[in-house]
Amino acid sequence: MNFFKNLFSGKEKREESLIKDFSEIGIDMHSHFIPGIDDGAATIQDSIDLIRKMVDFGYKKIYTTPHIMSDYYKNTPEIILSGLEQVREAIKQNGIPVELYAAAEYYCDFEFSSKIGKEKLLTFGDNYILFEVSYLNAPENISDVIFMLQSNGYRPVLAHPERYPYWFSNYKIYSELKNKGALLQLNINSLTGYYSPATKKIGEKLIADNLIDFIGSDCHHSGHINLMHQALKNPYLKTLLESGNLKNKFL
Repeated sequence: MNFFKNLFSGKEKREESLIKDFSEIGIDMHSHFIPGIDDGAATIQDSIDLIRKMVDFGYKKIYTTPHIMSDYYKNTPEIILSGLEQVREAIKQNGIPVELYAAAEYYCDFEFSSKIGKEKLLTFGDNYILFEVSYLNAPENISDVIFMLQSNGYRPVLAHPERYPYWFSNYKIYSELKNKGALLQLNINSLTGYYSPATKKIGEKLIADNLIDFIGSDCHHSGHINLMHQALKNPYLKTLLESGNLKNKFL
């Protein structure tokens, strides 16, 4: 009798440890939902479908962040904000209950550096600015960029640091970046192994070491949405939510 009681008690405990949805996060700050301007949503219907599924996951507010890359996605604030209004009108017509805003995911290159302090950059929340770096080569100027952003009143947020393989064997770089003033944003699907097993391992270690400040979907398409269901089962996600470190809810 005690055996069966313990068996079912254990089962209940395991089920309670799973995150049911993302409502506790509530606010997503990294996605690609403006149609036709980067590698995210291709059509306005894609935008509607993806945002509806994000709402089903429990999100109440979304900051979508199209790429700005000098060599590939030559987006401007005007292009992005015009697309934002298009998507806002579509979700209004479809009765989707969500607040939608736009910032950008800036690629850290010479063109980005040259804009700092000279052009208006798109931010989210309390003047946070999202930027990414090369997946192939470690950026030599990242310290300078962080300093320039801070000097101009921005709060730099490095997108998905767990995805840059050249740092896997130089783990101390993450603490160094934090000490320089950068905040770190984890991709939800990094916890599924989607990008690579090594990315998953680094993402989990960053959580364990209390180095993550934001978590984002980085959602581009329905495949990413489907994978997010798997992330709900990762115990490190629960650890992150209970850590008190996440700044999403303050956006």
